[in-house]
Amino acid sequence: MTQTLAPHAALPARPSRPRRVLRALAVVATLPYISLKVAWVAGSRIGIPEGSVLLDRPGLMAVANSVTILMDAAVVVLALLLTQPWGLRVRSWLLGLPVWGATGLLAPIVVGFPLQLVTAAVAGAEKHTAQGRPFLDEWVFAVVYGGFILQAFSLGTLFVLYARERWSHVWAGRVGEMDPDLSGRWMRPTAVVASALTLVPAALHVLWASGSARGLTPARAAERTTDFYVLEAARVGFVAVAVIGTLALVFRLGRSRQVRPLLAMSWVGASSLACWGGWLMLASLMPEDDPTKEPTALMITAYAGEMITGILLSGCLAVMLRRRGA
Repeated sequence: MTQTLAPHAALPARPSRPRRVLRALAVVATLPYISLKVAWVAGSRIGIPEGSVLLDRPGLMAVANSVTILMDAAVVVLALLLTQPWGLRVRSWLLGLPVWGATGLLAPIVVGFPLQLVTAAVAGAEKHTAQGRPFLDEWVFAVVYGGFILQAFSLGTLFVLYARERWSHVWAGRVGEMDPDLSGRWMRPTAVVASALTLVPAALHVLWASGSARGLTPARAAERTTDFYVLEAARVGFVAVAVIGTLALVFRLGRSRQVRPLLAMSWVGASSLACWGGWLMLASLMPEDDPTKEPTALMITAYAGEMITGILLSGCLAVMLRRRGA
């Protein structure tokens, strides 16, 4: 996206009441997660049952918890940036990258956790375990994921309001009104290749969502609950949303359609693939004492495939947005 602002772009010195409320909500929503993580780094076991796998490597967990504290604290910085006049002077990529990352990490939780609650209400709740051992107390998931959903709602709304002031010209109009030269020479082939490659992780997630244990470690297969199947199905949905949104924009499909919803589909879908795939890929690289619990080749293929295709599709969207902004 270009650094040039729309002629009317401006934020008042004092944010409006709705924006102040949303900002406060975003900040407050970080407290449960950050408080728990700080407590764990300090040695507390609140929310961690006896025998949990999280107690096996205290040093590694302290490092991981410290990193995630910083990640969630970034929400506070973003909430301030999106509501202050100086936020309009921040370079586009410096703002867009963390918002893209936040979207990619939070969107699957916003979709998946409510679906898990519904299935638990219908089929009965099942305890979260790892390697056949307890993981976390059940209340921790409700508190932490509830906070994440509030973060997604408040921060997402603030970003939409901010983007309307700064980049409304980028998402305006219909697909048929877009300049065909926006796709350039390489964007369409890249989008096609990336979309074709998503078939690999999508097929694996369909396989696992349908009940197959092929490609899963014995421990992971034994730990499957309804939550597992819900998330696998949701990840297939994110693949579809990313591909449909990006191809529709790049090839100007559905010429009478508004650009805005397709842009949202591409942004949310592609960022979710890249960020969740990357997060799980990183987790799979963590050292494992038991060789039988090492991620399988198919699991790594699914994670890497999501990460790579999500980055490629996001790249296509970023180039298009930059050219539209210019």
